[in-house]
Amino acid sequence: MATIDLNSDLGENVPERIVSDDVAMLEIVTSANVSCGFHAGSPEGIRATLDAAVRGGVVIGAHPGYRDYENFGRTNVEIDSATLQAHVEYQLGALIGLASSVGGAVSYVKPHGALYNTIARDERQSADVVAAIKAIDPGLVLLGLAGGIVLDVASKAGLAVAAEAFADRAYLPDGQLVSRTQEGAVLHDPAAVAERMVRLASDGVIQAVDGTDVRIDAQSICVHGDSPGSTRMAAETKRMLQAAGITIAPFAGV
Repeated sequence: MATIDLNSDLGENVPERIVSDDVAMLEIVTSANVSCGFHAGSPEGIRATLDAAVRGGVVIGAHPGYRDYENFGRTNVEIDSATLQAHVEYQLGALIGLASSVGGAVSYVKPHGALYNTIARDERQSADVVAAIKAIDPGLVLLGLAGGIVLDVASKAGLAVAAEAFADRAYLPDGQLVSRTQEGAVLHDPAAVAERMVRLASDGVIQAVDGTDVRIDAQSICVHGDSPGSTRMAAETKRMLQAAGITIAPFAGV
Protein backbone atom coordinates (compact mmCIF):
# COMPACT_ATOMS: atom_id res chain seq x y z
CA MET A 1 0.00 0.00 0.00
CA ALA A 2 1.39 3.42 -0.98
CA THR A 3 1.94 6.08 1.68
CA ILE A 4 2.23 9.83 1.14
CA ASP A 5 2.27 13.00 3.24
CA LEU A 6 -0.12 15.92 2.79
CA ASN A 7 1.22 19.37 3.70
CA SER A 8 0.22 23.03 3.53
CA ASP A 9 1.89 26.42 3.97
CA LEU A 10 0.40 28.02 7.08
CA GLY A 11 1.05 30.70 9.71
CA GLU A 12 0.93 33.41 7.03
CA ASN A 13 -2.05 35.44 8.28
CA VAL A 14 -2.09 38.93 9.76
CA PRO A 15 -5.28 40.95 10.38
CA GLU A 16 -4.78 43.05 7.26
CA ARG A 17 -3.82 40.07 5.07
CA ILE A 18 -5.79 36.88 5.75
CA VAL A 19 -4.71 34.27 3.21
CA SER A 20 -5.65 30.88 4.69
CA ASP A 21 -7.91 29.02 7.11
CA ASP A 22 -5.23 27.44 9.26
CA VAL A 23 -7.64 25.80 11.71
CA ALA A 24 -9.54 24.01 8.94
CA MET A 25 -6.39 23.00 7.07
CA LEU A 26 -4.79 21.56 10.19
CA GLU A 27 -7.70 19.13 10.45
CA ILE A 28 -6.78 17.76 7.00
CA VAL A 29 -3.00 17.76 6.55
CA THR A 30 -0.35 15.66 8.25
CA SER A 31 2.43 18.28 8.01
CA ALA A 32 2.37 22.08 8.37
CA ASN A 33 4.97 24.35 6.77
CA VAL A 34 4.82 27.29 9.18
CA SER A 35 5.98 30.75 8.18
CA CYS A 36 9.04 32.09 9.99
CA GLY A 37 7.93 35.72 9.64
CA PHE A 38 10.11 37.06 6.82
CA HIS A 39 7.56 36.67 4.01
CA ALA A 40 4.29 36.63 5.98
CA GLY A 41 2.68 36.25 9.37
CA SER A 42 3.25 37.75 12.81
CA PRO A 43 4.81 36.28 15.97
CA GLU A 44 1.44 35.93 17.69
CA GLY A 45 -0.25 34.46 14.62
CA ILE A 46 2.60 32.04 13.94
CA ARG A 47 2.52 30.96 17.60
CA ALA A 48 -1.23 30.32 17.38
CA THR A 49 -0.77 28.15 14.30
CA LEU A 50 2.03 26.21 15.97
CA ASP A 51 -0.14 25.67 19.04
CA ALA A 52 -3.01 24.37 16.89
CA ALA A 53 -0.62 22.05 15.03
CA VAL A 54 0.70 20.61 18.29
CA ARG A 55 -2.81 20.07 19.65
CA GLY A 56 -3.85 18.42 16.38
CA GLY A 57 -0.85 16.12 16.16
CA VAL A 58 0.36 17.71 12.92
CA VAL A 59 4.11 17.56 12.22
CA ILE A 60 5.71 21.02 12.10
CA GLY A 61 8.09 22.25 9.41
CA ALA A 62 9.87 25.60 9.14
CA HIS A 63 8.99 27.68 6.08
CA PRO A 64 11.74 30.30 5.69
CA GLY A 65 11.88 32.65 2.74
CA TYR A 66 13.53 35.76 1.38
CA ARG A 67 13.07 38.94 3.43
CA ASP A 68 10.29 40.12 1.14
CA TYR A 69 7.17 40.76 3.20
CA GLU A 70 5.69 43.23 0.71
CA ASN A 71 5.64 40.64 -2.10
CA PHE A 72 4.85 37.59 0.05
CA GLY A 73 8.29 36.19 -0.63
CA ARG A 74 7.51 35.50 -4.26
CA THR A 75 9.99 37.93 -5.85
CA ASN A 76 13.51 36.83 -6.76
CA VAL A 77 16.10 38.47 -4.51
CA GLU A 78 19.78 39.05 -5.28
CA ILE A 79 21.53 38.10 -2.05
CA ASP A 80 25.04 37.11 -1.06
CA SER A 81 25.77 33.81 0.63
CA ALA A 82 26.62 35.12 4.09
CA THR A 83 23.40 37.14 4.24
CA LEU A 84 21.20 34.34 2.96
CA GLN A 85 22.66 31.82 5.41
CA ALA A 86 22.19 34.24 8.32
CA HIS A 87 18.61 35.02 7.27
CA VAL A 88 17.68 31.33 7.11
CA GLU A 89 19.41 30.60 10.43
CA TYR A 90 17.54 33.51 12.05
CA GLN A 91 14.18 32.25 10.80
CA LEU A 92 14.81 28.68 11.87
CA GLY A 93 15.89 29.81 15.33
CA ALA A 94 12.77 31.92 15.74
CA LEU A 95 10.39 29.15 14.72
CA ILE A 96 12.14 26.51 16.81
CA GLY A 97 11.81 28.82 19.83
CA LEU A 98 8.12 29.52 19.26
CA ALA A 99 7.38 25.83 18.67
CA SER A 100 9.11 24.95 21.92
CA SER A 101 7.02 27.52 23.78
CA VAL A 102 3.82 25.62 22.90
CA GLY A 103 5.26 22.16 23.53
CA GLY A 104 6.17 21.37 19.94
CA ALA A 105 9.28 20.82 17.86
CA VAL A 106 10.32 21.52 14.27
CA SER A 107 11.02 18.37 12.26
CA TYR A 108 11.83 19.63 8.78
CA VAL A 109 12.51 22.69 6.62
CA LYS A 110 10.68 23.64 3.44
CA PRO A 111 11.87 26.96 1.96
CA HIS A 112 9.17 29.29 0.68
CA GLY A 113 8.23 30.91 -2.60
CA ALA A 114 10.97 32.44 -4.71
CA LEU A 115 13.68 30.97 -2.49
CA TYR A 116 12.17 27.50 -2.93
CA ASN A 117 12.11 27.87 -6.70
CA THR A 118 15.63 29.33 -6.84
CA ILE A 119 17.24 26.49 -4.90
CA ALA A 120 15.53 23.98 -7.14
CA ARG A 121 17.99 25.10 -9.84
CA ASP A 122 20.72 27.22 -8.16
CA GLU A 123 23.55 25.29 -6.53
CA ARG A 124 25.09 28.26 -4.72
CA GLN A 125 21.93 29.33 -2.91
CA SER A 126 21.12 25.66 -2.27
CA ALA A 127 24.46 25.32 -0.47
CA ASP A 128 23.70 28.45 1.58
CA VAL A 129 20.35 27.11 2.74
CA VAL A 130 21.81 23.69 3.51
CA ALA A 131 24.64 25.29 5.52
CA ALA A 132 22.07 27.21 7.56
CA ILE A 133 20.07 24.08 8.35
CA LYS A 134 23.19 22.17 9.37
CA ALA A 135 24.31 25.03 11.60
CA ILE A 136 20.98 25.14 13.46
CA ASP A 137 20.03 21.43 13.56
CA PRO A 138 21.50 18.83 11.19
CA GLY A 139 18.71 16.46 12.22
CA LEU A 140 16.13 18.52 10.32
CA VAL A 141 14.83 17.02 7.07
CA LEU A 142 14.99 19.21 3.93
CA LEU A 143 11.77 19.15 1.89
CA GLY A 144 12.20 20.39 -1.67
CA LEU A 145 10.88 20.17 -5.21
CA ALA A 146 11.16 16.68 -6.67
CA GLY A 147 14.13 16.70 -9.05
CA GLY A 148 15.48 19.95 -7.60
CA ILE A 149 19.21 20.59 -7.22
CA VAL A 150 18.83 21.37 -3.53
CA LEU A 151 17.94 17.75 -2.74
CA ASP A 152 21.25 16.54 -4.16
CA VAL A 153 23.20 19.31 -2.41
CA ALA A 154 21.53 18.50 0.91
CA SER A 155 22.05 14.75 0.56
CA LYS A 156 25.74 15.19 -0.22
CA ALA A 157 26.03 17.42 2.86
CA GLY A 158 24.56 14.68 5.04
CA LEU A 159 21.01 15.97 5.51
CA ALA A 160 17.98 13.73 5.22
CA VAL A 161 15.75 14.86 2.34
CA ALA A 162 12.21 14.40 1.07
CA ALA A 163 10.76 15.35 -2.30
CA GLU A 164 7.53 17.22 -2.83
CA ALA A 165 4.86 17.54 -5.51
CA PHE A 166 2.21 20.25 -5.77
CA ALA A 167 -1.47 19.45 -6.00
CA ASP A 168 -2.55 22.94 -7.04
CA ARG A 169 0.24 23.88 -9.46
CA ALA A 170 0.74 23.17 -13.15
CA TYR A 171 3.96 21.47 -14.29
CA LEU A 172 6.32 21.97 -17.21
CA PRO A 173 7.57 18.91 -19.15
CA ASP A 174 10.94 19.14 -17.34
CA GLY A 175 9.30 18.79 -13.92
CA GLN A 176 9.57 22.47 -12.99
CA LEU A 177 6.50 24.44 -11.92
CA VAL A 178 4.79 26.80 -14.34
CA SER A 179 5.55 30.37 -13.25
CA ARG A 180 2.78 32.08 -11.31
CA THR A 181 3.01 34.88 -13.86
CA GLN A 182 1.57 32.51 -16.48
CA GLU A 183 -2.13 31.83 -16.93
CA GLY A 184 -3.14 28.40 -15.63
CA ALA A 185 -0.19 28.10 -13.25
CA VAL A 186 -2.48 27.62 -10.25
CA LEU A 187 -5.18 24.94 -10.34
CA HIS A 188 -8.55 25.30 -8.61
CA ASP A 189 -10.83 22.32 -9.41
CA PRO A 190 -10.91 20.04 -6.33
CA ALA A 191 -11.86 16.90 -8.26
CA ALA A 192 -9.28 17.42 -11.00
CA VAL A 193 -6.57 18.23 -8.46
CA ALA A 194 -7.42 15.13 -6.41
CA GLU A 195 -7.39 12.87 -9.47
CA ARG A 196 -3.92 14.16 -10.40
CA MET A 197 -2.62 13.38 -6.92
CA VAL A 198 -4.09 9.87 -6.88
CA ARG A 199 -2.24 9.20 -10.13
CA LEU A 200 0.93 10.68 -8.66
CA ALA A 201 0.74 8.51 -5.53
CA SER A 202 -0.23 5.40 -7.48
CA ASP A 203 1.86 5.69 -10.66
CA GLY A 204 4.47 8.37 -9.94
CA VAL A 205 3.43 10.69 -12.77
CA ILE A 206 1.77 14.08 -13.27
CA GLN A 207 0.51 15.40 -16.58
CA ALA A 208 2.40 18.49 -17.73
CA VAL A 209 0.81 21.49 -19.46
CA ASP A 210 1.73 20.07 -22.89
CA GLY A 211 -0.12 16.81 -22.16
CA THR A 212 2.98 14.70 -21.60
CA ASP A 213 3.52 12.69 -18.43
CA VAL A 214 6.25 13.82 -16.04
CA ARG A 215 7.70 11.16 -13.73
CA ILE A 216 7.92 12.50 -10.17
CA ASP A 217 9.15 10.65 -7.11
CA ALA A 218 7.56 12.50 -4.19
CA GLN A 219 7.00 11.67 -0.54
CA SER A 220 4.77 14.67 0.16
CA ILE A 221 1.98 16.59 -1.57
CA CYS A 222 1.43 20.32 -0.97
CA VAL A 223 -1.84 22.21 -1.20
CA HIS A 224 -1.05 25.92 -0.77
CA GLY A 225 -3.02 27.39 2.11
CA ASP A 226 -3.43 30.70 0.27
CA SER A 227 -4.91 29.20 -2.91
CA PRO A 228 -8.63 29.95 -3.44
CA GLY A 229 -10.65 26.97 -2.23
CA SER A 230 -7.57 25.39 -0.66
CA THR A 231 -9.38 23.53 2.11
CA ARG A 232 -11.82 22.00 -0.38
CA MET A 233 -8.94 20.88 -2.59
CA ALA A 234 -7.04 19.43 0.36
CA ALA A 235 -10.07 17.62 1.73
CA GLU A 236 -11.00 16.13 -1.65
CA THR A 237 -7.40 15.11 -2.30
CA LYS A 238 -7.23 13.36 1.05
CA ARG A 239 -10.60 11.66 0.51
CA MET A 240 -9.70 10.36 -2.95
CA LEU A 241 -6.24 9.21 -1.90
CA GLN A 242 -7.67 7.23 0.98
CA ALA A 243 -10.44 5.83 -1.24
CA ALA A 244 -7.70 4.58 -3.57
CA GLY A 245 -6.08 2.71 -0.67
CA ILE A 246 -3.26 5.20 -0.16
CA THR A 247 -2.21 5.92 3.41
CA ILE A 248 -1.81 9.57 4.43
CA ALA A 249 1.06 9.89 6.92
CA PRO A 250 3.84 12.40 7.67
CA PHE A 251 7.24 11.88 6.04
CA ALA A 252 9.04 13.31 9.09
CA GLY A 253 8.47 13.26 12.82
CA VAL A 254 9.98 14.08 16.15
